[in-house]
Amino acid sequence: MTSQEKGETKPSKGVDLDTILVEELGQFGRYQILTLLLAAFPVIFSAFASGEYIFTTARINTRCLVPECDGPNPEFSPKWVLNAIPASGSSFAACERYVNISNPVAPDPTCPASLFDSSRTQECNGYVYENQLSVVYDFDMGCDEWRRSQIGSIRTIGTLLVLPITGYISDRWGRRVALTINAFNTGWIGLVRSFVNSYEWFLALEVLESSVGAGAYSSCYILVTELVGPKYRVIAGATISTLFALGQVILGFIAWGVPAWRPLTQVLYAPQILVVSYFWILSESVRWLMSKGRYEESEKILKKVAKSNKTVLSDKSLELLRATAEKEKNTPKPKEPWLAVLVFRSRVILSRCLVSPIWWITNTLVYYGMNINSVNMTGNGYLNYVAVAAIEIPGYWTAILLLDRIGRKPVLICAYWLCAACQFAFAFMPDGNDGLRLALYLFGKYCIAIVMTSVYVYTAELYPTKYRHNLFAFSSMVGRLGSITAPLTPALAQEVWEPFPSVLFGSFACLSGLLIFTTPETLGTTLPDTFEDAEQLGKAKPS
Repeated sequence: MTSQEKGETKPSKGVDLDTILVEELGQFGRYQILTLLLAAFPVIFSAFASGEYIFTTARINTRCLVPECDGPNPEFSPKWVLNAIPASGSSFAACERYVNISNPVAPDPTCPASLFDSSRTQECNGYVYENQLSVVYDFDMGCDEWRRSQIGSIRTIGTLLVLPITGYISDRWGRRVALTINAFNTGWIGLVRSFVNSYEWFLALEVLESSVGAGAYSSCYILVTELVGPKYRVIAGATISTLFALGQVILGFIAWGVPAWRPLTQVLYAPQILVVSYFWILSESVRWLMSKGRYEESEKILKKVAKSNKTVLSDKSLELLRATAEKEKNTPKPKEPWLAVLVFRSRVILSRCLVSPIWWITNTLVYYGMNINSVNMTGNGYLNYVAVAAIEIPGYWTAILLLDRIGRKPVLICAYWLCAACQFAFAFMPDGNDGLRLALYLFGKYCIAIVMTSVYVYTAELYPTKYRHNLFAFSSMVGRLGSITAPLTPALAQEVWEPFPSVLFGSFACLSGLLIFTTPETLGTTLPDTFEDAEQLGKAKPS
């Protein structure tokens, strides 16, 4: 079936911004570098906002309140604790105590074992906390692991809602407007949340913040990649990802230095309000301005780019650009079937639409799940988090080095399966090998970082130009199911089976590696413009 029979039209070829960047302005000159440096701050702040809940909602060691022995200011680990509370490993139980058989009139500071029946236990009626650093203390969530984990899942639902909201703002009013609105909303809502005293309000503000503020990262990503030339677009994207990882590293150190959740939230969110100034500092995306027919503004920015990069913008290029845009604007657009109809007409594209969301679910589940579970590993939770975040950076650049050398499929299959092997080995390794367990954990995160960069490139290359953004966004949105599930994995480890998260991550990584075999290699191929072109991927020799 030809593209005309499917209701598609071949896009007309003309002078575009990429041609001007390559031939005249420079693909990655001083102006683009300055824009990337300015975008670094909102990207780092986005990393703060996405990972802050890992520390502000962190577990706190608890024990049952023992009214028979505890005074008005109970100590967390008194000498008598094992008389009243069962032992658990090298410590004592967090959520149960022995049944009392002789209740004294006033608390007994010696708390003898004779007060309790050590053959019977009961659940806690109150808790004593080791510290007051997270919301677990303020909202008395003691042993309520599901209620604590729910905060991260609810927040992630908000990041699903923000995609269409930010997309609409970005396409309607511009990338710069979308960036400043998202950053400002994140800042003020985060600050308000630092003062609440109710679990319900805390949860509501988490959802609101992510629903109207979590789009700053994607706005920066689009703003930067739309300004650089095609040769440097993947490198610019990898740099943005690297800055996000750097933000997570900085977050870990800040949380270590300011461990109490209220001041930590204020330190992380207050600077984000200042990003509203970017509305006057940053230039709007030239591509977006051109798509809206705003050529006077486009010309001013292009001349600024030329001046900053010490290049020359020719009048001929501007005239051709205007003529091309005017022609496209005045060309009548034929009525086309809905995208869903086109997808169901093509078995090849339908298969990819079923397979690629599973890759994205795996990516977000493993990526965010490993970040969240790192703070519960043996050792310093803050340093564990920093190490797990930092290992992403070499992963991103490994992907850039390998994708154009050995191909998309080998990189993805090997990275998925190596990640799976690390997860299974970590899950079943006996205790006492802390160094080796940490090395496996870090290598697993390194592999999923390779996947994260590679799957962005590969997914985009599988779909036709006209519908690429919509089909890519579909995979990404379905993939959010993984990031919604990831915050629940610590509860699954505690309530169901300790190795469960790692086994879950490994299973999904194995499955995704297998599913890569069902799609074609795209290395060296031309980006498909129509459904017919996309269906022919892998059938013709690479260009």
